[in-house]
Order: sequence, then C-alpha cells, then structure tokens
Amino acid sequence: MKVLVINAGSSSLKYQLMETDTKELLAKGLCERIGIDGSIKHSASGKDDYKADITMPDHSAAIGTVLKMLVHPKYGVIKDTSEINAVGHRVVHGAEFFASSVLIDDAVMNALKECIPLAPLHNPANITGINACKAVMGDVPQVAVFDTAFHQTLPPKAFIYALPYKYYTEDKIRRYGFHGTSHRYVSQRAAVLMGRPIEELKLVTCHLGNGSSVSAIKYGKSVETSMGFTPLDGLPMGTRSGSVDSGILEYIMNLEHIDIHQMLNILNKQSGVLGISGISSDFRDLDEAAAKGNARAQLAIDVFCYKVTKRIGSASAAMGGIDGVIFTAGVGENSIDLREKILEGLEFMGLYLDKEKNKVRCKETIISTDDSPVKIMVIPTNEELVIAMDTAEIVKGLKK
Repeated sequence: MKVLVINAGSSSLKYQLMETDTKELLAKGLCERIGIDGSIKHSASGKDDYKADITMPDHSAAIGTVLKMLVHPKYGVIKDTSEINAVGHRVVHGAEFFASSVLIDDAVMNALKECIPLAPLHNPANITGINACKAVMGDVPQVAVFDTAFHQTLPPKAFIYALPYKYYTEDKIRRYGFHGTSHRYVSQRAAVLMGRPIEELKLVTCHLGNGSSVSAIKYGKSVETSMGFTPLDGLPMGTRSGSVDSGILEYIMNLEHIDIHQMLNILNKQSGVLGISGISSDFRDLDEAAAKGNARAQLAIDVFCYKVTKRIGSASAAMGGIDGVIFTAGVGENSIDLREKILEGLEFMGLYLDKEKNKVRCKETIISTDDSPVKIMVIPTNEELVIAMDTAEIVKGLKK
C-alpha cells in the first residue's frame, strides 16, 4: 500500500510517500513559504533531486504541487495519483479525545477544532493540511496520528498538576506529553534489538534534539514523560527553557515591564541552551565553542546533560526499575560526547557504556558493554514510518 505522509505547518508542508508493504521510502520533500512566494524541494529514490520556486497561494495548491511532483515523468515515482491509497497526517494535539490513530471523519475534525486552544500554533495548520488533501484528493482515506496519543496511558498521579482540580475537569489542564510517535517507535525497536517482548521491559526513551523529552515506557506503555501541558515543560532545549520556577515569570515581567506574550517569547524563543550560551541553539556550535574555551557554551552543555541524567533517574524510579535506555533524534542519535556525558555517574543503576561502541552516529545499535545489566541503545527515530504503518493498518481494516 502506498501512503502519503503529511506534516503541515502554518506556511510549510513536509511530505513522504511510502510503500508500507516493504517499508520503502519512495519520495519525500518540503513545500515552504506557502501563501508568500513558494518553493519546493523534492527527492525520490533513484531520481535527481529537484528544487524550484513555485507559487503556492494556499495548502491546497501545495498538495497539488506535491502530487504533480510524484507523477512527474522525470522526478516522480508513480504513474498516477490513483496509486496513492491513503494519507496519514501528523497531528500535534489530540487531548483526551484520542489514545490511538484514527480514521478522519467529521467527528474527528470537530474534536481537532476543540483541541485548538491546547495547540494554537500547530493544530490549525494540521487541520488546514487535512482539508487541503480532501479538497485535492477527494475520497482518499485520511488518518490522523497524534503526538499526544501514546502518552494517554499516563496514570492520573503522573498527569495531574497540583492546581485546583477544576482546572483539570473544566479546562483540561494536565500533562499531555509530546513526541509520542517517536517514543513509541524507538521503544518497540529497542525490544527487537534486545530480543525480548516489550511487554516485559522497562525502558527510558530519550528524544534529544532542538525539542527534547524523556519518557518512561513500562511494558510498552508510557507511564511518565517530561513534557507537560505544553512542549515548554521538562528539559532545557534549543531555545525553550524547560521547567522553571513559575514565580520567575512574575519577577521578570515586573522587572522588565513586559506582558505574558513577551514573557512566553523569552521562554520559547530566547531560552534553553541558546539563552545560557548566548551563542546558538545548535549543539554542534556549542561543542565547537566549548572546545575553544567558551565557558558559557560549556555551561549550556553541562546543564542540558545534567537535566537529562536526572530525568533518566526519575523515569526509572517511576517504573521501579530499568532494562534499557534509548537515545534518539538529532542530538541523541549523533552526539557521541553528549551521550557519554549524560551517562556519567549512572553506573550505580547498571548502565555501563562501551566507549568504543558509542563511537557511532545515526545507526541502530547497542552501545553498552556486553555485561551491562541495562542495555544502552542508539535508535534513529522514524515517525513518518509509524504514521504510514498506522494509516495502512486502519485503511486495510476498512476493506474487511
């Protein structure tokens, strides 16, 4: 089955065409500056890459452009758009409505609209992408795969904030967690790599990139995660602060005479390792600066690693034990030094890193010593594959 995977932003649209029977990536690309002047980057298996400026006034036009590229005689991979059996959409927030991926219908669309206040920057774009596909592709089945769904197994003691309870019952304020598709994928791959059923494993998954989160996966289900009501909670990230004393907000707002919108801009766009270092949100830049003696760059790295180390410990405590730790996403998959630094001092928990095995980037492998009681793994994430496979499974079920 051929599934088109869509990740729609406010002015962008990422896409992949996958053959789910073989798990083969056929083509992928990115439409940018939708509604402005427009451009597309497209690559396909065995074909030359394609880049061009193309006017795309809206997301429907962008979807139309994507379909033209997929059937293009030189750059395409299919003869006709009728070969696309289904569309899978990444949707950021499903609140408590969705604990798994679902076929999109009118009821689902209404629920997605109800979730807009919880993800005002993301869900409207996701909805736009769904509507654009419907407008261009007609009755082709569409499936929504949610970043939050995997974490719907969190117990109340893990997701409730210590606020007046009415804010949960009336306003749905709780810990939702994000990166769920990634945490789900790498935990399942870890079980395969370890040669054990996931139903008997206690795993800590570390999705470390410009956005970062750590989750506790007990017997295949998420029971704790570092991101909360929003993706701002938890670890310090590229430009996000992560968890801070909420009293600091009032203090800074009074000190600098700014409003909540300006404060949130500081927390989301000017903080994290960028805020500490004053240099960059990219860990490669920080590594280079630290190697030249920049103390603030080194401090940013130290703070990030320290917070991840603590999260591994607390996630393990939430499960009453640990069998494996997984590193994934841009930093987790590629940074040899940061993995080593994060794991320093965790030998007491049975995590023994093999420094030679750790000299690897973006490769699925075990990097712990052979006698390490807890396995340490690098597993490249593949959220698009999860979306495609979920979509295929749901659509195949329609035909039974």
